[in-house]
Amino acid sequence: MADNAVQTAAQAATDSRPLKVAARAGYSISGVLHLLIAYIIVGLAFGSAGNADQSGALATLSAQPAGAVALWLTAAGLVALALWRIAEAVLGSHPSEPGQEHHGAYDVFDRIKSAALAVVYVGIAIAAVRFANGSGQSNGEQNTGLTAQLLQTGWGKCVLLIAAAAIIGVGGYHVYKGLSTKFEEDLTVAGGGPLITPLGIAGYTAKGVVLGGAGILLVVATATADPAKGAGLDAAVKSLGQAPFGKTLLVAAAMGFTAYGAYCFVLARFARM
Repeated sequence: MADNAVQTAAQAATDSRPLKVAARAGYSISGVLHLLIAYIIVGLAFGSAGNADQSGALATLSAQPAGAVALWLTAAGLVALALWRIAEAVLGSHPSEPGQEHHGAYDVFDRIKSAALAVVYVGIAIAAVRFANGSGQSNGEQNTGLTAQLLQTGWGKCVLLIAAAAIIGVGGYHVYKGLSTKFEEDLTVAGGGPLITPLGIAGYTAKGVVLGGAGILLVVATATADPAKGAGLDAAVKSLGQAPFGKTLLVAAAMGFTAYGAYCFVLARFARM
């Protein structure tokens, strides 16, 4: 009975045109955030300071005229996208497409992925509200503090290694999805196109490489008891800058995030819902 009620509520949500429009707007908001991260990475390449992650993007938004309004709109769009992902977790991917069957291991994977994305979007929305209220914090600082706490116990180190494996897995999946052009299955336009396909390949691959780097750094943080290396996306990006040809690598990463941000606008228009 409870399961039927949840499915009925999820189906009613996906039949709502306002929610579909808001969820598509959420893709555009995600695109803006990724473009801001790319902008911050370019600044890092040429000596500027900044946090190359979602908190840095939100801080950049908050510093603009009417920044608080933009942050509240950001939170609203991401919550709508999170609600759509929750509906996908309940009903299966692309729930507004009638007659689509949902079964098998791949469907289970898609449902878990949708639930995880919903958590991510809600987390960023909460951060946006905090920045709008003037209480926003750097993701890197929060991650470093949490890593330092977990490093104090054996079970905490196990949690960190599990999290690192998950992040590396997510990064690897992004790279796979980009290079295999599997992202085209999420679009209503067949075959992607001469512009959309290159954007998806570059965007997913670049983001996957950086996410994988963040996971590897978390393993290093656990092995060396150095919580600073567990700062997440920002630490991964800045580690590129410290490598040989660091400026070139940072510019390449910025181009990749720019491509992913642009692809988010493609999703806003052509995503299968």
